[in-house]
Amino acid sequence: MVTRDTDVESAGDSLKGRQIVLGVTGGIAAVETVKLARELRRYGAELTVIMTASAQRIITPLAVRWASQAEVITDWDGDLSALNQADAVLVAPATRDVIASHLHGLQHGPLMMALSVARSRKTPIMMIPSMHEDLASDPVTQELVDGLRAQHVSVHWGPHEEGKRKTPSVSMIVAQLAHLINASKANRRQVVITLGATRSAIDDIRHVQNTSTGSTGWQLADHLYRHGHDVTCVQGVTSEPAPEWLPLCIKAPTPEMMLAECKALTNDDIDAWIHAAAVLDYVVESPAEGKLASQQGTLNLPLVESAKHIMELKDACKSSVRIGFKLESGIKQTDLIHRAVAQIEKAEMTAVIANRLEDLGVQGKNRGYLVDTHGAHFVLQTSHDLNDAVLTLVERGVEG
Repeated sequence: MVTRDTDVESAGDSLKGRQIVLGVTGGIAAVETVKLARELRRYGAELTVIMTASAQRIITPLAVRWASQAEVITDWDGDLSALNQADAVLVAPATRDVIASHLHGLQHGPLMMALSVARSRKTPIMMIPSMHEDLASDPVTQELVDGLRAQHVSVHWGPHEEGKRKTPSVSMIVAQLAHLINASKANRRQVVITLGATRSAIDDIRHVQNTSTGSTGWQLADHLYRHGHDVTCVQGVTSEPAPEWLPLCIKAPTPEMMLAECKALTNDDIDAWIHAAAVLDYVVESPAEGKLASQQGTLNLPLVESAKHIMELKDACKSSVRIGFKLESGIKQTDLIHRAVAQIEKAEMTAVIANRLEDLGVQGKNRGYLVDTHGAHFVLQTSHDLNDAVLTLVERGVEG
């Protein structure tokens, strides 16, 4: 609970307990430091901030101390002991002077010392350049960035706007930093998530479609990505936007396209499949060409049963973790669990997230139930519980 103006509301635990050195240099994007520090704290990061002299002319150490609730080092007399426990160094914004200085080993301040220590200890380093377009396009700048990447420094440019290469959003920076740090942990997996609704054409203009915003799938993908997993999304029709930092999102709006994309992905070494998409149970038998004329009276539309994706992929994915979703309506909780167990047995799933349509979005109702191969079910009170449960299953693997 947020009780003071310095507090932040937790948004996740992907940086919980992580010691992050945040370097702030003299680009005008330093004005975003307050937002960035608070976003890092929302995911559990513990900060030490180092500001260059030029950064202090843009934003005051007092403001940064308020946002970070941490030591702000402005000169050599600061406490540099945090360098001994640092899990990562993030420089945002990173000027070309700092990029060049680090690449060539120059030491003109505590931030450069922190970067040198990180390089010698192979601590992850992320830099977020921010500069005018002409400077960013200078071939020397590209040579410097290539040099950093050759030293395994993660460099992330922002968008081209108003003649400048601006910094990415603070949400994107924090998500990419969490992924960078956590990707080195054990049990990182290759994960495929299907999400969103699917549609079937009536004619070239109209279609039938089930209801799904894609929100649950995007949240799961974001959670797994921040925890260091390699996530591929196969997305149907969504009304919720994809997190901009997800590396690969394949659009597949129809059941046939989604199944084809999933079958293609079975050729890769996929460790876990999460079937969160709302796939149509029935599709239009014979879509019309062109546009059906309007005001022609009753339209009879034959529907035929579509392929069950979890069954179609059963043999190809038998060595992977497989998590399904089951939505039912008008039944008791016990019947919901029984149907989830039946789905697990028939499709050889690892687990199923089961919920009732009547409970979705209702305050005080559980988000769903995790049902495993033994028929045991676990209450998932919130979306955070759901995300953590799926994360645990993915990291445990098929031998768990």
